[in-house]
Amino acid sequence: MSALTVLGGCGAWPEPGRACSGFLLSHQGFRVVLDLGYGVLPRLLAQVADGMVDAVVITHEHPDHCVDLSALARIRYYRNTPPLPLYCPPGVLRVLDALEPRPDPREVFDVHELPGTYRVGPFELSTRLLPHHVPNFGVRLSAPGLTVAYTGDSGPSAELAELGRDADLYVVDATLQGPSPQAEPRYVMTATEAAGWAAHAGARRLLLSHFWPGSDRAISVREAQAVFSGEVFTAEEGLTVELG
Repeated sequence: MSALTVLGGCGAWPEPGRACSGFLLSHQGFRVVLDLGYGVLPRLLAQVADGMVDAVVITHEHPDHCVDLSALARIRYYRNTPPLPLYCPPGVLRVLDALEPRPDPREVFDVHELPGTYRVGPFELSTRLLPHHVPNFGVRLSAPGLTVAYTGDSGPSAELAELGRDADLYVVDATLQGPSPQAEPRYVMTATEAAGWAAHAGARRLLLSHFWPGSDRAISVREAQAVFSGEVFTAEEGLTVELG
């Protein structure tokens, strides 16, 4: 079975009982984590004993997307496991170095720098640079018969259509609600914008994520459904979306 499990769906900081950005994608017995923000690791450990996943992909260096990678590094180091493949922009390593330079994160992780195209287990991983405050790479994981795309954080961009082209599941930044802000540049999106780009991409299903703390997620769903005809989910911790 192939499935994506939501480990966290908050942006900025986690609400009580929730976590920031994190997802577990499983396919053909291969398990890859997409982002590890605040509060994600305990939820990952509830799914995978001792954090024994096969790879980690981090979209960008903001702590609500990467800080629990440091905790996972501790598990891997003290259990003396082989280096874990890590795909991330260079800024993520700078964050890990600042948090805990010993052991060197490069000893715990087998680091592959983004952007780039890589073979990750059964997947081909490709990336798109998306507008954000720091370099953020939307990721596309494709295997025969399955494509999952994930924006990380992103403002509106034509790159979003190609990132999510014909994806079976598109996980998209939907930080905001209501009318699109007029200020430029834009580094996050509304639920309406997220849904519009998913529709433009021809994605089959849409998973809204990165909600600003305190948001009524039902409002985001209604806004998205007004422009996207496929199934719409919100990133609720523990939700598992079966992918066939």
